[in-house]
Amino acid sequence: MRAAFYYNNRDVRVQELPVPKVREGELLVKVEASGICGSDVMEWYRIKKAPLVLGHEIAGTVTEVGAGVARFKTGDRVTVAHHVPCNTCRYCLAGDHSVCDTLRTTNFDPGGFSEYLRVPAINVERGTFKLPDSMTFGEGTFSEPLGCVVRGMRAARMEPGKTVLVIGSGMSGLLYIRLAKALGAGKIIATDVSDYRLNAAKASGADLVLKADSDVPAEVKKFLGRLADIVVVCVARDSAFTQGLKSVDKGGVVSFFAPKEPGETFPIPMFDLWRDNITIVHSYASPPLDTLIALDLIESKRVPVEDLITHRLKLDEAQEGFALVAGAGDSLKVVIEPNR
Repeated sequence: MRAAFYYNNRDVRVQELPVPKVREGELLVKVEASGICGSDVMEWYRIKKAPLVLGHEIAGTVTEVGAGVARFKTGDRVTVAHHVPCNTCRYCLAGDHSVCDTLRTTNFDPGGFSEYLRVPAINVERGTFKLPDSMTFGEGTFSEPLGCVVRGMRAARMEPGKTVLVIGSGMSGLLYIRLAKALGAGKIIATDVSDYRLNAAKASGADLVLKADSDVPAEVKKFLGRLADIVVVCVARDSAFTQGLKSVDKGGVVSFFAPKEPGETFPIPMFDLWRDNITIVHSYASPPLDTLIALDLIESKRVPVEDLITHRLKLDEAQEGFALVAGAGDSLKVVIEPNR
């Protein structure tokens, strides 16, 4: 079979690999669609393990079923989570699945940018979900990224009527906007440096869009009459973090959704946070419950996603896809279709 190996953002090579052998409790899945995530082009994060086959936002068809698997059969349309929790450690039992040691060590073989992948038994048991008949493979690739956003919204204490500011209208930001709308946000404001993405934010349900280099806190206060209840920072820049902290209302929540590189720091205005009772939260990964919620939101069209796919590329075009996502230009979701 063929697979796209990542060496760096400018070097993605299609190479031959043997089709993985399925063992007891496992599945072989033909990858029909695999989305390129923003984390796939975080070169500082990926290059230390290169070369490797990336791709964790996948949907496909079961082509082989290992002994002992009862829940799935050949021909089933599925989406598969690459990281799955143990569900029994103290972190999982407290609802903190994303810090579970098992979640951080699980994966599938080799990755979504390949024609086939092997789903290990633990991923079959805890991270494989059938796609509803009405859901396309393209829509199915959003189960993981939307699941991450579902978890992030819960961490940010989202409730109907709350006002939401999303800083950065890339793919994660757009999903936050759409989920906020589905959850009954009072008003939604979005920022970005790109007019293309601001237009996408407006189309996704933002009530106000702002250029990122404007006086965002002042504009938020002017529009809402106060600052925002929830601020989600989807850009890993100090200027965005500062802007987020200055844009949240007293008693509000700032979610730092975008990660910085290991070792990097950010000065926190502790007095201001203490005085105004500001809560800072983070969110990572999509545990099984959040993935199931995401699938339901997509199937019901409460969070539409198909229109976010701007590019559907063949495996041979994977390098072009990575360039599009890394360039953050006129593209939203880029999906690779390895078997097209």
